[in-house]
This record gives sequence, structure tokens and C-alpha cells, in this order.
Amino acid sequence: MTKFLLAIHVLAAIIAIGPVTVAASMFPPAARHALAAPHDEHALAIVRNLHRICRVYTVVGVVVPVFGLGVALNMDVLGDTWLIVSIVLTALAAAVLALLVLPRQDALLATIATTEPATTEPAPARRVPATEAAPAHAAAAEPAPEPTSPAPPSAAFRATARLAMFTGVFNLLWATVTVLMIVRPGSTTGA
Repeated sequence: MTKFLLAIHVLAAIIAIGPVTVAASMFPPAARHALAAPHDEHALAIVRNLHRICRVYTVVGVVVPVFGLGVALNMDVLGDTWLIVSIVLTALAAAVLALLVLPRQDALLATIATTEPATTEPAPARRVPATEAAPAHAAAAEPAPEPTSPAPPSAAFRATARLAMFTGVFNLLWATVTVLMIVRPGSTTGA
């Protein structure tokens, strides 16, 4: 029974947690792209799909700790330090995902869906009557206009950076749990 539960636990981790980590990591750059190209339906569809993957596989991912606890009970390692640390880190990862990543994805998705395109066209040139036109040699003496400094990043772009940070924390927690599951420091069952 232990081998069966362990197989389900590992498969569930690969099938459920893997897509969440990848889709959550892809979301911030996809959101930046969609913010930079308002009304690009393809970019918006990509962001929506990545968010949907995160939401659906988060629900499916609940089976990972459920089967993990079954394995721990069958192996009689429920009190081992490596497992307790893994459980705490798993709870932290779930909290980061549920409280920090998914809500921020929701907010960014709403912002992207309602963003108006930025005006990139220059203002129309004023027609100068021939009587006001400067001589050709005067135009050459005028200094070139200084380039404008880039606009500061918008709040939405800053939100993608924060989301990327929280996603990185989530991924780091899961990577640590995975290493603890493989190495099992101090485990009497061997590694």
C-alpha cells in the first residue's frame, strides 16, 4: 500500500504542482507583454490561460499533501523532523499561492482587460505658412531636441515585478520541499 500511495503522491506532485510553478512563473512576463500591447487579444488570452492553469491545478494539487500524509502514516515517519519541516513549508507555499500569487494574478488580469492603449502617435504637426518659415540655414543651426526620458513604470508594471517575486518564493518553497522529500535528512528509512 505504501508504494501505491507514494506513486500517487509523486505523480500528483508532478502533474499538479509542476504546471502551477511553470504557469505562475510565465504569468508576470506575459502580463507585462499584455500591458505593453493593450487590446492585443492573443496576449490577453495567454494571460487568461496561464491564470486558469494556476487556479485549476491549485485545486488539483490538494491531493499532493493528502497522499503525502498517507505515505507518512504508512512509513511511520510522521514525527520525523524532515517531514514536519516539509509540511510547514508546504503550508507556507500554499499560503503564498492562495494569498499572494492568485489574488495578484486576478488583479492584473482585471487591469489588463480594462487597459486603454497608450497614445504613441505624435501630435499632428502645425502647418507653417511660407511667410513664417525660417530660412534653410537657420534650421541647421538649431540644436536637436533632447530625447525625452522614459516614463516611470506604471503601477501595473510594478505589480508584475511584485508578483514575480512572490511566485519565486512559492517556487523556492516547493523546490525545498522536493529536496527534503528526496534527501530526507535524519530519516531512519534511508535516503
